[in-house]
Amino acid sequence: MTTKTPLKLLGAIPSPYTRKMLALLRYRHIPYRMLWGDPRKILEEIGLDEPKVLLLPMLLLESPHGHLEVVCDSTPIIRRLETEHFSRSVIPRSRWLAFVDYLLEDFADEWVTKCMFHFRWHFQEDADNAGTLLPLYNDVRQSSQEWANAKAFTMDRQVGRLGIVGSNEITAHLIESSYVRLLELLEAHFTEQPFLLGERPGAADFGMYGQLTQLIGLDPTSRTLSHKKSPRAVVYSGLMEDQSGLEPDEDDWNSLASMPSTLKPILQEVGRVYAPALLANYAAKEAGESAWEAEVDGMQWRQNTFPYQAKCLSRIRTEYRSMGDSDRSIVNELFSDTGCETLWSSL
Repeated sequence: MTTKTPLKLLGAIPSPYTRKMLALLRYRHIPYRMLWGDPRKILEEIGLDEPKVLLLPMLLLESPHGHLEVVCDSTPIIRRLETEHFSRSVIPRSRWLAFVDYLLEDFADEWVTKCMFHFRWHFQEDADNAGTLLPLYNDVRQSSQEWANAKAFTMDRQVGRLGIVGSNEITAHLIESSYVRLLELLEAHFTEQPFLLGERPGAADFGMYGQLTQLIGLDPTSRTLSHKKSPRAVVYSGLMEDQSGLEPDEDDWNSLASMPSTLKPILQEVGRVYAPALLANYAAKEAGESAWEAEVDGMQWRQNTFPYQAKCLSRIRTEYRSMGDSDRSIVNELFSDTGCETLWSSL
């Protein structure tokens, strides 16, 4: 498919999902126009209604009826673009590898973002840094008073939302330890290959890159930690920003034979922290409970039930069920003893 009219993307530099989609469009050579600034004002100027939930980024796509619609969720957007643009795919053709890619993308989007949000708003220095910078992304020309008011509003709102992602004094060590382990695992993995699943980036790479743009690029505490623990992850996050010059080949994906031993420890980290949280959240959602508490990595984790992450588990299970017996057998062997298998073992 050739796009005559470039896609329009609305977002912000401090949004990991904006950076995820922007890098993906660059890599896939999909024509786009990036619109920075207040998305409400931009939509009003274009003549489009705001979506029910205002999330960044927002992509303006042509609906089946021929009019522009606003779409927000990066994971289904990526799959939709795969059906409309056929070259430079970020989804492996092999179903079992596509499943690995899907789970790692979900882990980046839904767990590593907890690390991002925690490091940004838990520490005073980081919260002050983010509170100072974030308002300017809407309009760098703000007066001093407008800027000060926006900073106070932003910090009050975002620090108050820490509990939504489960960040508190009890869980702080767990979140920080998980990020340190992830950095160490990525440092080892990138000695073997340049991307998570081979010599070309998958959707999971763009998800991981999006979170790292903030953890490495904007927030002081996590930036210092990242440079100390994983110089390779720091460079990876820089290189992932624009892979438009890479010429991928289908053989660039990992096969079972070429899969490095460094991947399984990453899958074990997913199973160690994300899987138990995902299962507990899903059980609470099914039971109609507004909050849940569970043991995650040997500690008690408590947070409000998050309906979207219940949807994430449903999607993972749908992806698992949609595979053929041969691909499921490979997945079962690959994820054996990682903890991830608990996500679909009851099916």
